[in-house]
Amino acid sequence: MKILITADPYIPVPPKLYGGIERVLDMLINEYVKSGHEVTLIAHPDSIPNPSSRFIPYQSKEESILKNSFLIAKTHFKYKFDVIHSFSRLLYLLPLLPLSVPKIMSYQREPTISQIKKSVLLAKKNSLVFTGCSNYISNQIKPFATSYTVYNGVPIDLFKFNDTVHQDAPLVFLGRIEEIKGTHIAIELALKTNNKLIIAGNIPTEYQAYFDEKVKPFLNEQIQYIGPVNDVQKNILLQNAKAFLMPILWNEPFGIVMAEALACGTPVIGFNRGSVPEVVENAKTGFVCNDVNEMIDAINKVHTLSRLNAREAAVSRFSDKVISTNYLELYKSLKHDLSI
Repeated sequence: MKILITADPYIPVPPKLYGGIERVLDMLINEYVKSGHEVTLIAHPDSIPNPSSRFIPYQSKEESILKNSFLIAKTHFKYKFDVIHSFSRLLYLLPLLPLSVPKIMSYQREPTISQIKKSVLLAKKNSLVFTGCSNYISNQIKPFATSYTVYNGVPIDLFKFNDTVHQDAPLVFLGRIEEIKGTHIAIELALKTNNKLIIAGNIPTEYQAYFDEKVKPFLNEQIQYIGPVNDVQKNILLQNAKAFLMPILWNEPFGIVMAEALACGTPVIGFNRGSVPEVVENAKTGFVCNDVNEMIDAINKVHTLSRLNAREAAVSRFSDKVISTNYLELYKSLKHDLSI
């Protein structure tokens, strides 16, 4: 198939550090190319995708609905794609909605239902469907449009499985340092369970005060902050962790780092919000908890879990091959429906 994939213009594909969905796009492109498909990517101008794919950069790294939607439409009219898969703004698809080409809009964040309703009215019948990166997301769309769940995934071979860690292995928190991610709760958990904690991730400018007040005062030999990490550093960090902490205070749409931890064999301990109960199989690949006390109990018994269960779940549910196959099957079913 001739496949067009569109990203938002803010972060390169693949990203150098932070950029979960951009990693997923890079993974999909690599798998599609490997399977013999012709792939075109429209993304941030600093992107360096698979050399066997076609890359068309946005003119700017900033949001420009008019320019970006025009570029996407112009690219389709030039190459005549079999399917257009948007991981960018729904508005970018506006000029293409009346056309019969299959269009998939994938949501990695809370969907804007009003836009979805309008787009369905404007789209050619059966040509537009939606996916969510979790049931939590796709179930919000289903009352108003055709929607499927396709989980995010990881290049499984990049993450090395470690079946055993030392009893003194640290807990790990990896993500943006901000209140809704629960960095301060991870610190509380480490202190109350007398475990080491390694914190990794970027500090957005607007959350520097949060870091200075809720994180920095607790840093010492037991609790360390190591800053943002690249893929190699992340791999080492996750595979040598006792558990990965996900003490989120918001409804996380997916949380790719959970799949990355599982791929290393590291159990995930998280709050029962957003996609956590979908990604984590409670008492098998981690623990889904309702409060801090349950998290403390989970940390104290995490050694009873099989790290192999975590790895096998990542391979069977969140690997690059599984996720790319799920999307390809959706593309084919869309083309079939439109040809009837």
